Amino acid sequence: MSAEIDFYELLEVERTADDKIIKSSYRRLAMRFHPDKNPGDAEAESKFKQISHAYACLSDPQKRAAYDRFGHAAFQQGGGANAGGQGAEFGDLGDIFETIFGNAFGGGGGRQQARRGADLRYDMEISLEDAYHGKTTEIAVEVSQTCEPCAGSGATPGTKARRCNTCNGQGKVRSQQGFFMVERACPTCHGRGEVIESPCRACRGEGRVDTPQRLEVQVPPGVDNGTRIRLSGKGEAGPNGSPAGDLYIFLHVARHAVFERDGTTLMTRAPISFTMAALGGTIELPGLDGSRNAIDIPAGIQSGKQLRKRGAGMPVLQGRGQGDLVVEIQVETPTKMSARQKELLREFQGSETGDECPQSKGFFNRIKDAWNDLTE
Repeated sequence: MSAEIDFYELLEVERTADDKIIKSSYRRLAMRFHPDKNPGDAEAESKFKQISHAYACLSDPQKRAAYDRFGHAAFQQGGGANAGGQGAEFGDLGDIFETIFGNAFGGGGGRQQARRGADLRYDMEISLEDAYHGKTTEIAVEVSQTCEPCAGSGATPGTKARRCNTCNGQGKVRSQQGFFMVERACPTCHGRGEVIESPCRACRGEGRVDTPQRLEVQVPPGVDNGTRIRLSGKGEAGPNGSPAGDLYIFLHVARHAVFERDGTTLMTRAPISFTMAALGGTIELPGLDGSRNAIDIPAGIQSGKQLRKRGAGMPVLQGRGQGDLVVEIQVETPTKMSARQKELLREFQGSETGDECPQSKGFFNRIKDAWNDLTE
């Protein structure tokens, strides 16, 4: 690297930039000039080496302090990397990339850590009454559990796994790919760092076996569609004796014959006769708790009017109180009438003054005005 090229200029940052800004700028430039994105471009590869060398200096507080004070001369007398940027002080560029990008470009030695088992999902349908009261029930599932004969090791009881000779127990192997040293999972032990020469017959070396289970599930009052219940450690067993995952119960509330639900509010539609709508009255609706909810119908009510009964809805999940019951009134016109009923309605129709139905009167007055405007 040319001694005249300033590290801060290479990374396109001010000299007062903090570590976060320097790291962000390095990420951006490294991705732009990375050889994998610029195959065969010698200029991009050279630029990539320069910015990596600059970042190796400025990301280290002691090196940055020395550079700020003495410039490139701080590293030209055996104190660090030479002007060509090949000094051992800054280490392999792969180490820099491992710090910044994780395993995106390889790197990271050591055996792979044991993974916990996978989480599992179970879908359960319950009634609206169950959602109201809560319930305790059992479910049957088949999940992978730790093999008892080998205690999850995968090896025949009395034997044990040996260290993998391919990766020397590290779980990863390195290979040179152009400018970079890339690490991958060992093809022999698949990242475990160990090889099982005598697999357990019960689990065939997997360390896990599929086992049917019956689990108790407690559904709390107030649950709704999509409510999730977690059973910790009841998921799939982890490989090689590592911890099991979790089992998630997803609840689905079945459609109810009378009520619909919106959060903690219960809703229903109640058709009433036009005589009750005119004169008023009372209707009763069953509550999910077995009670009777009396709904008073005021005289002259119209279709679409909603009546609310406080505290007659769903309980609050893991909280106090209850929602409301909302009843939407639908005035129903009779489709079959006796001669006497028709006669009475005709008498009523003949005695109408227009004040009985103010909305109807207003509508037809507007129609009349519209006709008059058209004929003028």
